[in-house]
Amino acid sequence: MLGVVLKPTAALLGMLLFAATSAHAQGLGPDEQVRQTVDEALKILRTDKDVQTGDTRRIAELMEEKIVPHFDLIRMTRLAVGRPWREATRDQRQALINEFRTLLVRSYAAAFTFYKGISVEVKPVRMGQDDREATVSTVIRLPGGGEPISVDYDMLQTDAGWKVYDVRIGGASLVINYRNVFAQEIQKGGIEGLLKNLAERNRGSSPAVDS
Repeated sequence: MLGVVLKPTAALLGMLLFAATSAHAQGLGPDEQVRQTVDEALKILRTDKDVQTGDTRRIAELMEEKIVPHFDLIRMTRLAVGRPWREATRDQRQALINEFRTLLVRSYAAAFTFYKGISVEVKPVRMGQDDREATVSTVIRLPGGGEPISVDYDMLQTDAGWKVYDVRIGGASLVINYRNVFAQEIQKGGIEGLLKNLAERNRGSSPAVDS
């Protein structure tokens, strides 16, 4: 079964912090966009009663509406699949994107309710050489004095604004983590084998992120 070695709580929080971007965030720099959205994301955790009670259907809806649009899922999927992406047909590529999207939403929705009482520090952006790529670093501070969690967003400027194409939690890349897992499935059954495994997991009744 496909699994993710990143801790589910940390990995989810990396996705969560791009929730709830409002329309007026268009045109902001990447660090300003992160800073603006953090407060809105945390507000959802504090005020949405369905989220607080662990309603995974509601959480998945929120993720689809507020988080997924701010991620470059095509690029993320291509990077996660790696070199075999070149051999995939157009239909297979679209199916991979769809299944990867569902996997992210279902897996992290199941872990959503871990967060209460956290605070987030957004650090200055580090721009790439061509100004179209950037990394925004954040530090998540847990209640009770737990060890802070570093979450870095690798971002690309597109026609639709800045999009996240990788999230690194404590230095561990979400995309590379999935690439390692996907490679095992591709080695066993090719692209079709990976698609079958993803589809079976996404149809499962209890989505979760393996620790």
